[in-house]
Amino acid sequence: MKIAYLGPIGSFSHIAAKSAFPKGNLLAFDTIADVISAYDEKNCDFALIPIENSIEGTVNLAIDSLFHKSTAQVVAEVVLSISQNLLVTNLNKKIEKIYSHPQGLAQTREFLQKNYPEASLIAVDSTAMAAEFVKNHSTEPIAAVANQEAASIYGLEILAKDIQDIELNNTRFWLLGHCFPEIPLASCGQKVSVALTLPENLPGALHKAISVFAWRDIDMTKIESRPLKTRLGQYFFIIDLVENEKISYALEELKSLGVTVRILGHYNIYEI
Repeated sequence: MKIAYLGPIGSFSHIAAKSAFPKGNLLAFDTIADVISAYDEKNCDFALIPIENSIEGTVNLAIDSLFHKSTAQVVAEVVLSISQNLLVTNLNKKIEKIYSHPQGLAQTREFLQKNYPEASLIAVDSTAMAAEFVKNHSTEPIAAVANQEAASIYGLEILAKDIQDIELNNTRFWLLGHCFPEIPLASCGQKVSVALTLPENLPGALHKAISVFAWRDIDMTKIESRPLKTRLGQYFFIIDLVENEKISYALEELKSLGVTVRILGHYNIYEI
């Protein structure tokens, strides 16, 4: 079984992928778009993408790529506790540049600003890629924000542990696939995720759309808008719902209102 993930080895996506598929053939890709394309082009059986962090919010590239460029379905959600660390090749080295994924830099913004205010922050495609870069440029005054596994894999020293600005730091990953996988983790609930595009000629369209869930006592855990990329002021809405037998009726009512509904997935949630 082949599982695509955002690499390289040692990324948080890699940790999540091997936890969910300890015996799987894990395939690393350089970008989230490449991971999704690998699934769409049938080069893997499942694809794991980061979708949201509890500190920095939605990974917009993942949502936009999934909505605009793919028809893949979400078949599971994996939640990983995130610990960020400052990695170097030498504990006594001066640090002038710090590399990480944009989310990694954002999650540690306060720590980096307080302790390394003069350092340049440089975004790369993954935390593991940052660690690998630091290893390959060992003579330069640079560091990486990444996890402890990346430190072990790339032979780096941990200069500072748990540097995320908020202690409870979790990332949600969506697993794309054609069937429900067997994951050796305990399930902690079920959700349904949908994408809604509202009609332009319906006054109070968003209020009416949300109401179809509210009056049926369907719990909505998230709603977020993203641009449709057509013209300014046009959006689609991503909504996460707690599993409820009434959801199908709510979606039918939405369609009757002229709302375009795309079911992104109906899936179990697993925590690592």
